Amino acid sequence: MTNIGPGTLAGSAEKRPGLLIACGALAREIMAVLDAGGLDGLDVTCLPAHLHIRPQLIAEAVRAKVRLGKQSHENVFVLYADCGTGGDLDAVCAEEGVTRIPGAHCYEFFAGAETFAAMSDAEPAAFYLTDFLVRHFDRLVYAGLGLDRYPELLDDYFGNYRRVVYLAQTKNPDLEAQAKAAAVRLGLDYEYHFTGYGGLAAFTTHANQTAKQAANQRVST
Repeated sequence: MTNIGPGTLAGSAEKRPGLLIACGALAREIMAVLDAGGLDGLDVTCLPAHLHIRPQLIAEAVRAKVRLGKQSHENVFVLYADCGTGGDLDAVCAEEGVTRIPGAHCYEFFAGAETFAAMSDAEPAAFYLTDFLVRHFDRLVYAGLGLDRYPELLDDYFGNYRRVVYLAQTKNPDLEAQAKAAAVRLGLDYEYHFTGYGGLAAFTTHANQTAKQAANQRVST
């Protein structure tokens, strides 16, 4: 598995089997899945994680990556859920002829659609964290919302929430302690669910198989 940057894609003499275009917030998890599974049919390129807070930019940013990726790879896959694009990302994927991971957001594909729906029905007023968001809680959530400067805004942002739900990809006591501390800072109850890599692992494994099969067929012909 190789991490490909934008400057290395164009002009390759021979196309590589597969490219996975992913959200930067998933980079650690993708690497773990590829390494654990020995998945060697995919290269990976990531868009900046901060697009999480500017979802209106995701679809066209993915389109640019897809078009660049097609210059050097036979198969391109998109590891983004809808992520607040309101269907715009699906439209781009259809227009560019690529497949994305199913789901409305990473919480859903980590937990599984049915499980996440049941959790949402049981507690609609939940604020979700993943391993990535726990690691970067201070920067992306607390400071990102200006609560470090204007703590009086806490009720405005989180007054309608009841609990923090940590959907954990790894069993990490340090991260769990940080998630509990985040719940305390937000004044919310705390709940923990271990999800593992969920749909991310299944989608990545399928993409790897598809890319390698296509490459083997091309060689045999």
